[in-house]
Amino acid sequence: MPSITSQYLARYRRITADDGAGALLPVTGAQRRFALVRSLDPAGRPDLVPMFFAFPYGTVDPERLRTAARRLAARHTALRSRPAVVRGTPVLHTGEPDVHVTCPAPAPGERPADTLRRALASWDPQGPPLRLFLARDEQDRTQDVLAVVLDHAVCDGRSLARIADELGAAYTEDTVTTPEETAAELAAYREAVLLQLGAEERADTPEAAAYWADRLRAVRAHAPLPRPERVPAGTLPSGSAETRLPAHDGGVPFPGLLDACRAATGALYGPDHVVPLGYPWGGRPAGARPVVGCFLNTVVFPAATGHEPAPEATADAWWDDLDRADMPFDAVVAAARSAGTGWNGALDGLLTVDDDSRRPPLRLAGVEGREVHIDGRPVRGPFAVSVTQGAEIRLRMVWDRAVLDDATAHRAFEALAQALRPATRTAG
Repeated sequence: MPSITSQYLARYRRITADDGAGALLPVTGAQRRFALVRSLDPAGRPDLVPMFFAFPYGTVDPERLRTAARRLAARHTALRSRPAVVRGTPVLHTGEPDVHVTCPAPAPGERPADTLRRALASWDPQGPPLRLFLARDEQDRTQDVLAVVLDHAVCDGRSLARIADELGAAYTEDTVTTPEETAAELAAYREAVLLQLGAEERADTPEAAAYWADRLRAVRAHAPLPRPERVPAGTLPSGSAETRLPAHDGGVPFPGLLDACRAATGALYGPDHVVPLGYPWGGRPAGARPVVGCFLNTVVFPAATGHEPAPEATADAWWDDLDRADMPFDAVVAAARSAGTGWNGALDGLLTVDDDSRRPPLRLAGVEGREVHIDGRPVRGPFAVSVTQGAEIRLRMVWDRAVLDDATAHRAFEALAQALRPATRTAG
């Protein structure tokens, strides 16, 4: 039987047989996952990736910023393409660069963080994948907060650094992307996606399916369904906690982070469960040019709660997982379901890891924006953990208050941090 990736490529070729202009582009396995998640959401909401930067009040010129953002989108195929489904087949539909810079008016007494949360909550799923929102602090008149927001289906972590760097350059420099440059980037993007799909097709084997079916056999999603009535009126939809830990050379090994997340899931869901956690992994395929896009697969880690395996056991299992990490997420879910798990692909938690040296600041005309966090935005899953490694380790956890109560979530965060403290002393 053909693999899921082979079936996708066959369908894509059929629907684009007469696409003379080449407006419909194939999507990676990572992008297919985001299309699936979006289709299951009652409101059709995409996953959003925001970056927030604080600038001195009045220093950002909205019109100049809009021109720079359109230059950026004209240069990168993914930023002028919109996710679509044609005859049941996910694709990207390319078009002209159309980037909005919105300056939302604050409600009485509202601070920039509140204004931006409200603006992102009203995101139109049919609009462009890159949008900018500029909120001004009209009370203290000390700062502007600029949100650079992308649909996750067109970007990953490696893309974000490039977008911040090139947006700043386009704001400062009076450059125009030529039609020839646009065509060359389109060809490079298409080639990169096809190379990625080729790697996924090679990875989508019966042997890999059997591996994941056995690995995820005991997995069950354990978080209850979201219940909005659990969130009291006037309360933000998500909670958060943060701490900083000392860092050593090399940071915390990834298996140590997985074991720490296992401790958090035990505090959340109790012992004797196997909880599905996801983490992004991968990069541009060999031979592909460094195009902006989404090339990170989501790998599933079955976190068994209630016991602490030796760190070597977690590391060995993780390395075995990485040998099959190119198998796309939808194929992994299909393999697990074939084993009778009943798991539908929902993740109880998500772990992301960043290196702060790879995230350049956003500079607009020589003024450096300070990256800030805005908490309280809706969370797609029950909880998510982010780890930023650098001179110190910044550990953050957010959770959906319609699923998890604050007291339980804070206990889970303390278990997470407590599990990491020995790792920070021994790493490197």
